[in-house]
Order: sequence, then C-alpha cells, then structure tokens
Amino acid sequence: MTDRALRVVRAGALTTVQDQGRPGHAHLGVPCSGALDAPAAGLVNRLVGNPREAAVLETTLTGCAVRPRSAVTVAVGGAPCAVTVDGRPAAWGAPVRVPAGALLDIGAAVAGVRSYVAFSGGVAVEPVLGSRSTDLLSGLGPAPLADGTVLPLGPAAVLRARVDVAPQPAPPTELVLRVTPGPRDDWFSPQALRVFTTRAYRVSAASNRIGLRTEGPALERARAGELPSEGMVLGAVQVPPDGRPVVFLADHPTTGGYPVVAVVRRADLPGAAQAVPGTPVRFVPVRRR
Repeated sequence: MTDRALRVVRAGALTTVQDQGRPGHAHLGVPCSGALDAPAAGLVNRLVGNPREAAVLETTLTGCAVRPRSAVTVAVGGAPCAVTVDGRPAAWGAPVRVPAGALLDIGAAVAGVRSYVAFSGGVAVEPVLGSRSTDLLSGLGPAPLADGTVLPLGPAAVLRARVDVAPQPAPPTELVLRVTPGPRDDWFSPQALRVFTTRAYRVSAASNRIGLRTEGPALERARAGELPSEGMVLGAVQVPPDGRPVVFLADHPTTGGYPVVAVVRRADLPGAAQAVPGTPVRFVPVRRR
C-alpha cells in the first residue's frame, strides 16, 4: 500500500496546518481560526486539484522542509520564496511533482510573511470540530509542526487543476484597511478618531495569528474604565490601554473588554496576513452597509 504521508525535516519558525477554519463555535469560546491568507490557500489547493477546503501548511517567514513518503503534486503560494526539490530549483506558484523520498524545501519568504503549501489529497490530520486547523489561542487542532512530525495525506485528487500557473498579488508595501466605525467609537475623543483615520501606523513585530499589532500614535479615551466582556468578531480593531490599535485575525479571542473603535472589511484581511513588521498601515473609514 502506498504510504500517503510526509515527514517534517525542518519545521521553520512557525508552520501550522490550516484549512478554512471552524466557524460557528464562538459561543463555546472557540475562534474560527483557518488560513490567514485564505485566497492564497485556496489558490494552491486549486493548483494541485484539491477542493478549496483541503488542509494546507501555513509557514511563517522561514519556510519549512518536508520529505513525502510517496510521489505527490505540490504547489507553493502566498509569500514568494525559493522552492527546491532535492536541491534543484522548482516552480513557485505552480504545480510541482515531488518524487517519493525527495526533500521539498520551502525557503524563507523574500517578501510577505506566510507561504502556503498544498499537497494533492490535502493534509489529512484528524478534524476537531469540523476543521483540521491549528488554533494557537485555544490549542485545538494539531500542534505546530516540529522536526520529525509525520503528517498523513489524503487520497490523491482525481481531477487535475484547470490552470498550471496563476498570478498572485504581491505582499503590501502599504497596508490600507477599510474600516466601519464602531461599535465603541464613542469611547474615544473626536481628536483620537481623527488621528485613527488620518495618521500612519506601522505593523509591529509583536503581531501574530491572533492579532496584527500596530505602532504609532495612541488613541485618547473619552471615557475611563473598562467595558464588561462582549463578543469580538474577525477584523475588530480593539484598543488596549496603551492606545495602539490591534486588528483581530483568525485566532482572535471570542470575547474582550477593551473597546472596539472599528471593524476592518474582511476582504482586506488577507493583506494583513502578509504585511511584514514596519509596513505602513492606514485605516480608511467607509460607510456602514
């Protein structure tokens, strides 16, 4: 029987298994999780003939290296990086056939933060609450990869990809986030609200899958004290006591007591997944729909 699995040779700084996440469990305190750059994850799945919801690997900055135990078709996308098979250059952003036992090395990102690696058949770890995603906040799903980890792969896809290469957006040199004000914008002074939408921030190195932290001018409160904990949504811009906005990403907590000044449009969040520390950030207000 063909051994449909791969062994992790180099785990990298942070490599996790991700799919489309586990929505619908916020009332249990479980975040949605899932790939931070969902369009990139969906595209590499398409390139190897997988359904969009198949699980992939999400690397962070330094890539990873794996050795499949059987021949497998692979595609790497998201943050641009060097790809090699047994030391020979291979295509990024296109399907690549990797022989059994060969070393597939996904190099460090040359731009952006997170690369995505799809394997024909998908990463077939056991689902938890309907998803194979690693959730760094709750600890659900498989642990982040470690050297020597063995991951099962699903049956190879029967359908071939309809494209053999596809364009992908470049990581942002400036992150423009459209925001709908509220629900707690009245907790901030008029001057703070002007600062929020007119001044430039930068992506902090403390950012992670839970939230994109920013560096820049602090937002002055109009009210003292704290809110009782209330529900938090993907893209919520929470303002902790230091006054620097934090954009909640896929592994965000489901409740919080710091006021939310605005909510980022979901379509802009994949860019946040690829914004390296130091990237300028602008918050642009838009009308409620």
